[in-house]
Amino acid sequence: MANQDSCSTSSSNHGWTYDVFVSFHGKDTRRNFTGYLTDALDRKGIHTFRDDIKLKKGEGIPSALVKAIEESRIAVVVFSENYASSSWCLDELVEIMRCMKKKGQLVIPIFYSVDASVVRHQRESFGKSMEKHEARHDKETVNKWRIALKEAANLSGWSFKYGYEYKFIQQITEEISNMLNITSLHIADHPVGLNYRVSKMVRLVELKSNDDTKMVGIYGIGGIGKTTIARAVYNSISSRFEGSSFLADVRENTMKHGLVQLQETLLHNLLGENIKLGDVNRGIPIIKRRLCTKKVLLILDDVDNLRQLRSLAGSHDWFGSGSRIIITTRDKHLLTTHGVENENIYEVKQLNDDESLELFSLNAFRRKQPKENYVNIANRMVQYAKGLPLALNVIGSDLFGKTIEEWESALKKYERIPSREILDVLRVSYDNLDDNEKEIFLDIACFFKGNTRREVVNTLDASQFYPEYGIGVLIDKSLVTISDADTIKMHDLIQDLGRDIARKDSPFDPGKRRRLWHRDDVLEVLTKNTGTDAIEGIMLDMTNLKQKVPLDAETFEKMRRLRILIVRNSQVSGAPNHLPNNLRFLDWTEYPLPSLPADFYPETLVVLNLPNSLLTMDEPFKACS
Repeated sequence: MANQDSCSTSSSNHGWTYDVFVSFHGKDTRRNFTGYLTDALDRKGIHTFRDDIKLKKGEGIPSALVKAIEESRIAVVVFSENYASSSWCLDELVEIMRCMKKKGQLVIPIFYSVDASVVRHQRESFGKSMEKHEARHDKETVNKWRIALKEAANLSGWSFKYGYEYKFIQQITEEISNMLNITSLHIADHPVGLNYRVSKMVRLVELKSNDDTKMVGIYGIGGIGKTTIARAVYNSISSRFEGSSFLADVRENTMKHGLVQLQETLLHNLLGENIKLGDVNRGIPIIKRRLCTKKVLLILDDVDNLRQLRSLAGSHDWFGSGSRIIITTRDKHLLTTHGVENENIYEVKQLNDDESLELFSLNAFRRKQPKENYVNIANRMVQYAKGLPLALNVIGSDLFGKTIEEWESALKKYERIPSREILDVLRVSYDNLDDNEKEIFLDIACFFKGNTRREVVNTLDASQFYPEYGIGVLIDKSLVTISDADTIKMHDLIQDLGRDIARKDSPFDPGKRRRLWHRDDVLEVLTKNTGTDAIEGIMLDMTNLKQKVPLDAETFEKMRRLRILIVRNSQVSGAPNHLPNNLRFLDWTEYPLPSLPADFYPETLVVLNLPNSLLTMDEPFKACS
């Protein structure tokens, strides 16, 4: 800390009035060790509360003192020869330990000319003092004092018996200064909807529980705000730990610099030391050995494989009691595989409509609500973004200062060709898929969003894509979800990602793409008869258009690999006399002929849906029988 003002400001940001509360036995150390320690802390700019309140005989500790304990980031307890002889000190210690469990403050014992074991087991002067208390006080009170002494003595702290006292004080002051010198992370330019989500995470982290190390996961699709929430949580709670480290962009930094550098950064952040490791497997035992007694906060941001977790936070016993490890990822399965329990995993949901409009408006208008003449188009933009903070930020910033006509043009462009900045973030999840899961993802994005899971599984199974496993992977990676009605759901922008990837098979020649879904591209291929054997799936949907679609007899002749054919809300003139036998999924509303083509023998067809068609009862399946 540079000065007391900056220290106080930092404290108030976390709800603390003081940085350090010092508990001590006055006659033992007020005029020597504790006096010198508090003076050194003050000169370091650390805002310190020293208990110099005079207690009248028979009084308990006053509420002002309890308040000072509750509002201090760190409590330093100086155990000296006669500490336990004072019921005042013991009451104070009980309050300190209560606050540690309730609010997560850091408690540091200093054993000044006494051993930790003497305090822990209440022997020698501590034992004699407790025997005297038993004769004067009720059993319940004395038992509370004994428990508080034992718990405090079990914490990591400092011991002094011999040597230069000023050097010992200098060491303590430097280490406390390092603990308090926590730089707040930038959270977001517009942290809309953040308080509720952060409060849920803080409850999940359970700061009041100091017994065990706990791992907590945050997962969701790219751009949903996982890292923003993690940064806010870090700022909110990091001061309650002996050390803290926020390792940002683990996935990207692993690719650029390797895991060894991340291990070295972790150790530097938590220990203040520059340790050269050279090898990941050398780093693992060093991290375990150096941190196993230290209460730390570690945030691993954007993790995408198990090796990263096993190299940086392998298991709970790597860290001291009360430590918290928070992991952000797009892959829920990664968390459960690493042993993070389901009840400790937080899924980040999309912003609601009000939050979305506010965030969008702050970017597009620099105010919380849209300008009056932009309300309609702003709401349409918000509906397009579907509660994804990334999209709301990017699109809103892109449109700042633009005319309504430019907004209308931009929306049409986004609906056909989404923003590259948004797609680049979302695409990371796709790039991490195996080829099998990529095929499943693209089929769902282009054709099957909203279909029943059973239909999709049957179709993809017939295409030999192993859908039961593959869809599970997509769910874990937040790319698809399953509704209560057992239908496949996908965020609109995730769907746009899949369709953009499919479009790039052949950007300027739709007939050479594997999947066709956009009305204009499908019409070009069907009406100009430019289809090729590259095409595996077609969806034609003419909703809100009266235009008739002319098909000739040879429309599907060249599409030998066509697996999926969907025709909805479309008026067709003419009809093909051929359908590919490779079809697995045929869904054609108002099929225009009384029977299927004579040479249609689809041995792998698993879904046949021809509602409101011209098929007669005795004709439709002649060719299929």
